[in-house]
Amino acid sequence: MRRLGWDRADVILVSGDAYVDSPYCGTAVIGQVLLKNGFRAAVLSQPDVKDPAAFRALGEPRLYWAISAGCVDSMVANYTASGRRRRQDDFTPGGENTRRPDRATIVYANAARAAFRPAKPIVLGGIEASLRRVAHYDFWSDKVRRPVIADAKADILSYGMGERSMVQLAETIRDGADWRGVRGICWMANDEQRGRLPGAVELPPFDAVAQKTDEGRRAFLEAHRLFTANQDPVTAKTLVQRVDLRWLVHNPPAPPLEPNELDAVHDIPYMLDAPPSIRAQGAIRALDTVRFAVTTHRGCYGNCRFCAIAVHQGRRVVSRSADSIVAEVRRFAEHPKFRGTVADVGGPTANMYGFECPRKKTQGACAERDCLFPRCCAALKPDHGPQLDLLRRLRALPDVKHVFVASGIRPDLISADARRGCEYVSALAKHYVSGQLKLAPEHVVDHVLAAMGKPGVKSLLDFKDRFDEASRRAGLRQFLTYYFIAAHPGCTDADMRRLRDFAVRTLRLVPEQVQIFTPTPLTDSTAMYYTGLDPHTGRPVFVARGASARQRQKDMLTLRGVRNEFKK
Repeated sequence: MRRLGWDRADVILVSGDAYVDSPYCGTAVIGQVLLKNGFRAAVLSQPDVKDPAAFRALGEPRLYWAISAGCVDSMVANYTASGRRRRQDDFTPGGENTRRPDRATIVYANAARAAFRPAKPIVLGGIEASLRRVAHYDFWSDKVRRPVIADAKADILSYGMGERSMVQLAETIRDGADWRGVRGICWMANDEQRGRLPGAVELPPFDAVAQKTDEGRRAFLEAHRLFTANQDPVTAKTLVQRVDLRWLVHNPPAPPLEPNELDAVHDIPYMLDAPPSIRAQGAIRALDTVRFAVTTHRGCYGNCRFCAIAVHQGRRVVSRSADSIVAEVRRFAEHPKFRGTVADVGGPTANMYGFECPRKKTQGACAERDCLFPRCCAALKPDHGPQLDLLRRLRALPDVKHVFVASGIRPDLISADARRGCEYVSALAKHYVSGQLKLAPEHVVDHVLAAMGKPGVKSLLDFKDRFDEASRRAGLRQFLTYYFIAAHPGCTDADMRRLRDFAVRTLRLVPEQVQIFTPTPLTDSTAMYYTGLDPHTGRPVFVARGASARQRQKDMLTLRGVRNEFKK
């Protein structure tokens, strides 16, 4: 700041992660976008909340504090699905999990307020704030909690991908204008302000949804239904929810960035490293994964019930231009640590790149059906041609030796692409796999897959056959590995045994990547877990509760569980 001649920053971003200047780091992206729009942005990385001086290190911001728990919800980062404290944090220098406080969004907001009284406006952001923006079920305390903006006593909450809202907030606060109309934010209102919001959809109040009774669970499901019905930027209405003596106001989502705007975010020359003062504290393991990886698009057609991507990024997929992606990879060659390998070319699911439902931009996502469940919508028309062309261009660059796709493949999209699907699998097996490709079927039993919003196993088996044959033709010994989920709502012990038998007899492996379902706020699966009811049908759903029952389901799929079962 001294070298730049700044007397103070306009916005100070506080993050629970070590600061890494990469497009994979939300704090870096927001900071760089603010800088690009003429605002002075500075970062406090993993400040010590026990030291008041830590929040005074950069002085007080001119406009607002921007507070984030980091790239991961702090409770997910700090605890396993079984409730054990995690020892390792890949986003902390040295890897020891000692720097990110529980409920970091609330703790950081309190620390900023204590450091400067009265404090400048406090804006919450990041995945933790985004997924806790209305009254929500919290797995770690096993209760419904208030919106995090109320518990943090913050002024504003920016949800979703925040480039638009964070810049607009900076502009309106700078100009002394009313920021309450900015899309993509939440704020707390009094009765008079609530009265000036005609047409707003009212969610059941916090007091109602927090009751651990049948009536309270029904109110929770109704709030969840209204919330999910108003998350598309084209069709969403303002939501309000009574919280004690005030009202949460949830403005409609901000429109997603268009392709040229997304290009502009990634055209910024990121350092692809941590600053020297942070590097000196130890290696940041997460950086090794993303340093030379490329995000090709945002959003997801999948809308899997357990996944937060659709809640956070949206159901419309926006793809970058091939020219912008190629230019980003060309810049990799200028980095002293680049050795010719592009670790990943993708997004939430790699093979969603380059095609879009024609109606979503103008009419919004369909309310009556999902894009890929129970089968691929006829209007979507998957086309792997754009990604194939992109991968060929990247592989042809002079400084690139290897280009890999590692961020997930949807086999059902390949099955739905009769024109280019086979060509895509052949190219993938021949050129773009490092020897092992990971898929995420999650389960194989039909009613469990339905609860997850995932397709049946036919497309998975078709992909396996195609991939194995393409690998043989290419003379390569390559493997498929699979992610599975244990203890998802709807899954019984008998269902896990069927999954185990399928894995051993059909896939011919003992799964290594098995995770216990972790209920993260605002997803359909979490609503099922808390209420024991399917939010779409209202029918009862079996839920494995308690650490031992959930762990038992996981153990059935591990090597020890398989050995024990076959001994019997």
